[in-house]
Amino acid sequence: MLMRIWHFTRNKSSRLWIVAMLLLAGVAWAGDHVRLAQDGMHDPANPGIKLLQEPGDALSKLPPDVVGNRVRWVKALEQGVIAPRTNIMPDTPIRVLDLDVIMPRTGEMPMIRFPHRQHTEWLDCSNCHEHLFKSKAGATTTVNMFQILQGEYCGLCHGAVAFPLTECKRCHSVDRK
Repeated sequence: MLMRIWHFTRNKSSRLWIVAMLLLAGVAWAGDHVRLAQDGMHDPANPGIKLLQEPGDALSKLPPDVVGNRVRWVKALEQGVIAPRTNIMPDTPIRVLDLDVIMPRTGEMPMIRFPHRQHTEWLDCSNCHEHLFKSKAGATTTVNMFQILQGEYCGLCHGAVAFPLTECKRCHSVDRK
């Protein structure tokens, strides 16, 4: 699959992006979480750094995964280990949609099962609809892995805050019969 994407990527900057994604995925698998003083984002000389919780301390209490930030976020939610705020304003209605959508246009790969429930327990429908995906079934026709790897559609979260795009079988989970 990755080689197929590589062959379709003629542009040098896109190929560099793919290499960077693979390297970042390797860092995520490589061992313990990077301490704040070594992460390149926090100033180790700032005394305020001592007030922050280290990622390894915070994430070690959550259900483990072997990829990405090494947390099974949906499992953490289902087990009640975390209870994310569903809304900022108390009067905002929350709509959890228990509906799976099967996406059949996946070439030779297994079809995609998109579980709305797991997504709508975290996010409001307006986070994705209508600008990323149309609500009407079949109306979003241009989604492909190249776009997702470029950070569009599913790639906006997956590979950033959700499990990484290297976990093909988590989405491509429905065999063709």
